[in-house]
Amino acid sequence: MKITDIVPVVVGNPWKNWIFVRVITDEGIEGLGESTGGLSTKSIVGMLEELRSRIIGRDPTNIQELLDFVRKTLFLGRGESALSGIEMACWDIVGKQCGQPLYKLLGGKVRDSIRVYGNGWYQGKRAPEFFAERAAEMARSGYTALKFDPFGKAYKFMSRKEEMLSMAIVAAVREAVGEDVDLLIECHDRFNMTEAIRMAGLLEPYNPYWYETPVMSDNYEAVAEVARRVNIPVIAGERSRDPRHIAKLLSTGAIDLVNPEILGVGGVLGLLDCFAIARGFDAYVAPHNAQSPYCTAVNVHIGVTQPNLLIQECFDDSIVEGLEEVLTGYPLVKDGFIAPTDAPGIGVELNLEAAARFPYGDKNFLWMFEDEWEMRRGNK
Repeated sequence: MKITDIVPVVVGNPWKNWIFVRVITDEGIEGLGESTGGLSTKSIVGMLEELRSRIIGRDPTNIQELLDFVRKTLFLGRGESALSGIEMACWDIVGKQCGQPLYKLLGGKVRDSIRVYGNGWYQGKRAPEFFAERAAEMARSGYTALKFDPFGKAYKFMSRKEEMLSMAIVAAVREAVGEDVDLLIECHDRFNMTEAIRMAGLLEPYNPYWYETPVMSDNYEAVAEVARRVNIPVIAGERSRDPRHIAKLLSTGAIDLVNPEILGVGGVLGLLDCFAIARGFDAYVAPHNAQSPYCTAVNVHIGVTQPNLLIQECFDDSIVEGLEEVLTGYPLVKDGFIAPTDAPGIGVELNLEAAARFPYGDKNFLWMFEDEWEMRRGNK
């Protein structure tokens, strides 16, 4: 079997443009992957188009060899999102060729389903009543864990007014969902170490499940110091661009929860490396996942095979109306859990006709910070 073409497909989305990768073969089997980025759609598509000439003619079932070849081709360049999408599509091809779902190719299940936490549900007004209303809706739909960022546009320090609003939001969510729903507090790398430690003390009465990326994730010493000095479990790792970064983070000895991003660490094989590294540190993995339901499906296939999976992030309930038609066959959350399908490969297909109705958009989630940037420049 040989690859005859690689075709990127961009699907516009007000959260972030989805980037899918179609890998086409001479035997009529087509694989689907995902390479979604943030504000980097065109650069990732450009990378896929440049890699095209280096990949056409290669065997998609020799995944390790293909990855090794492309990484050597890239030399000092980084193209993990593009390469991860191609790698996922190759796994999809292998599964379809064998007639087996991905999880069986990875060794089979250690559990039938995995617990998920909802994210993306709180887009809207930054007010305690709005957060509480949306959180209650998510809990009624079956979610038993919810992640949210209550801190608005604060950076490094919190004003007293913003601090009070942030804690009011957390208090309102806790009251709305009760003690049976876990609250995962997202910080988006925003605080310096002193503020991160102080803020954790304010959050303690609400019993958070974890405290995510309170300081810059690549500052391993600061991450470790915060983890040592707070009473809430700290999780980090989503910005890692190599499984070795996860090893470095865990080697601090201060944390035992990591959330690598499959598109950042090298696709299926890269995420499996992260799970293996974490097992060596008696640590648990909660894969980061803020892309389309396709990436959710891939993570679920992997998650059911891994003994040290903790929980899986899921944005699927925040999909804009109409976009659910773009993908078919992806697994759905039921009562706070999700399970892979038994369809061959990843089991998710791209509806090209529906995808064509959602062209590339030049605005995404980063525009929510536009007013803040303008104020800092003195324009507002």
